Amino acid sequence: MLKKFSIDYVAIPRHNHRAFTHLTDDPVEAEEFLMHLLAAGAHIREIRHEGKALSRAQFDKMVKVAAERVASLMLRESLALDAAEIKSRFGFAA
Repeated sequence: MLKKFSIDYVAIPRHNHRAFTHLTDDPVEAEEFLMHLLAAGAHIREIRHEGKALSRAQFDKMVKVAAERVASLMLRESLALDAAEIKSRFGFAA
């Protein structure tokens, strides 16, 4: 049985081009994994849902949400802001 989400990535693109695949049925876990990949500077090659590659718009939307969450967490930690202030000052959902 196929997992709902498959994320193909290269963990350390500057030194190794070996691709890995993360499999999960949980969309929240998929988003959190994308957050980890973005923070680590990994190369995200492809995201599939139920075996079918996401369209460019779907891919971009999923990565954008993950990037906004990473930015929100960084702002919360670095500036000691609460979720409401992050939303009002920077426009990121917390």
